[in-house]
Amino acid sequence: MATVNKPTLLAIRQLLSEVRRTGTQKKVKDSIVMQYILNEARKHMTTDEQLCKAREELKYTAQTYLCYLQSKRKYNEINIEYAGRGERSVADTANMVGFKLPHEPKP
Repeated sequence: MATVNKPTLLAIRQLLSEVRRTGTQKKVKDSIVMQYILNEARKHMTTDEQLCKAREELKYTAQTYLCYLQSKRKYNEINIEYAGRGERSVADTANMVGFKLPHEPKP
C-alpha cells in the first residue's frame, strides 16, 4: 500500500491551498499546476516493495514552493498597499503611520 507521511501530506495540502488563492481559474483542479503537484506527490509515494532513497525530498520541495508562493502573495499585497503613488501630503503620511496633525481635534 502506498503511503505519504503526515508532514509531507500537510505540506502538499498547504501548497494546493496556496495555489487556489493565487490562481485565476474557477476550477483549480483542472489547472496544469495542480496536476503537476499531484503527479509529483504520486511519484514520491513509498510502497512496501519500493524503498525511497530521498524520503523527505517531496516534503522539502513542497515546503520550498509553498514558501515562494506565500512570499510572492504577501509581497504583492504589501506592494499594492504601499506602492508609490507619487508625492503624498503630510496628512496622508501622518494617517498612514497612525499620527494626527496638531490642528486636528482629538477624539
